[in-house]
Amino acid sequence: MKTWLSQKCDTMLIMSLVLISVCSTALVAPAQAADKPNILFVFLDDFGWKDTSYMGSDFYETPNLDKLASQGMIFTDAYSCAANCAPARACLLSGQYTPRHKVYNVGTSARGNAKYRKLLHVPGTSTLDPKTKTWAHQLQKAGYKTATMGKWHVSSDPLPYGFDVNIGGTHSGGPPNGYYPPHGKAPGLKDAPKGEYVTDRLSDEAIKFIRANKSNPWALYLTHFAVHTPLHAKKELVAKYQQKKKGKLHNHVAMATMIQAVDDGVGRIQATLEELGLAENTVVIFYSDNGGYGPATDMAPLKGYKGTYYEGGIREPFFVKWPGVVKAGSKSSEPIIGVDLYPTLCEMAGADLAKGQPVDGLSILPIINGQKKSFGERPIYWHFPAYLQSYAAVTNEQRDRLFRSRPCSIIRIGDWKLHQYFENGDLELYNLREDIGEKHNLAAKNADKTAELLAALQSWQKKVDAPIPTKLNPQYDAAADAKARQGTGGGRRKSK
Repeated sequence: MKTWLSQKCDTMLIMSLVLISVCSTALVAPAQAADKPNILFVFLDDFGWKDTSYMGSDFYETPNLDKLASQGMIFTDAYSCAANCAPARACLLSGQYTPRHKVYNVGTSARGNAKYRKLLHVPGTSTLDPKTKTWAHQLQKAGYKTATMGKWHVSSDPLPYGFDVNIGGTHSGGPPNGYYPPHGKAPGLKDAPKGEYVTDRLSDEAIKFIRANKSNPWALYLTHFAVHTPLHAKKELVAKYQQKKKGKLHNHVAMATMIQAVDDGVGRIQATLEELGLAENTVVIFYSDNGGYGPATDMAPLKGYKGTYYEGGIREPFFVKWPGVVKAGSKSSEPIIGVDLYPTLCEMAGADLAKGQPVDGLSILPIINGQKKSFGERPIYWHFPAYLQSYAAVTNEQRDRLFRSRPCSIIRIGDWKLHQYFENGDLELYNLREDIGEKHNLAAKNADKTAELLAALQSWQKKVDAPIPTKLNPQYDAAADAKARQGTGGGRRKSK
């Protein structure tokens, strides 16, 4: 027979075990929830490296983005995989550089005046192969509800590419009929009331999606049309920026209203996450598809703008906020690039990579969670075997006044960046640590480094079977090309 003391000990032991069990459950539950964080991926169009206040704009206002950036890790050397929209998006979705999916340009037609194009361009394709397994597919398989809202641009319909919901996504490169209604046949936008600004509508749709999926993991690809042309100002904000003192770097009123519309929407979405108790278990990623629109904004001290393969055309604003994982107020100068997002998103979500499909990027999770400071001198690449004509109003900060880019390949390793141009075999070498504005071509002066990077670039081209344009264009007029190029290229614009 048990004594009173032994019975009391048994009771205390049972109570202790129950308490341990309860505590263990309390400790495990948040960890399990964190295994499936929600993902809010805000992806802008033609938004430049310095177009947020936190990156240095002296005219545009982005208080909500600034706050989120301060709560996470800012990447100063984040890149798009291309200097214009469609190839950048194909790379982002597939995790592959352009030679693998063959989306090289917006459309497949030759761009620019034929008599100035020495080579026949490589047309590639305008549609991402529907057999491609995107990161959205992989997140779906891992139990996520997925949505894309806004610009799609790589096929007629995003739903076969791993998305459960599509609002506004078509093959169009810009907002359907502009930022105000009617929005034509754009999915989910046909009922737009008169006067509705499409950026606001997409933020509203994002909030509806989040509310509808508050009890299950979700991934929202909020791929705003903003700030792509046409530069349709949000009417209610025009007077504010007309009265504001112009900055030395930025002063475009319509662009400022478009940027504020995005930022206001981000603020409303974040408030919704906090209201629903989801903010602590939601990853926020902010990024852009290529450099800013040259006639309206400036990326100084970077050289270039959308369409050029100088830094201003491919270096992007980028931050990640993930409470409990990413240290608030942190910053990284590690070079990262669009193909890195595929493995990163999959690792964040606990999703597998697609079997048998090459992924060219690396997960940046070890950087953002502090396990690594750097990947070492990892090479990153760009390949553009085509032409992209100049803006009508802006012709400097590019190699010549006729084209923002001619056929080229680019490699960055560490601080060094090499441009290879296929028309005449021209090479440009820059040390970005010492010359972020790419003003001093060191290719001749530092022949050894040039040869080293060129060998690495050519080895990669062979590995991914990158097409190199070599066939001469029968319509090319060398004399006309040389004459038209005179007196242009390479300079800095005056502040607008």
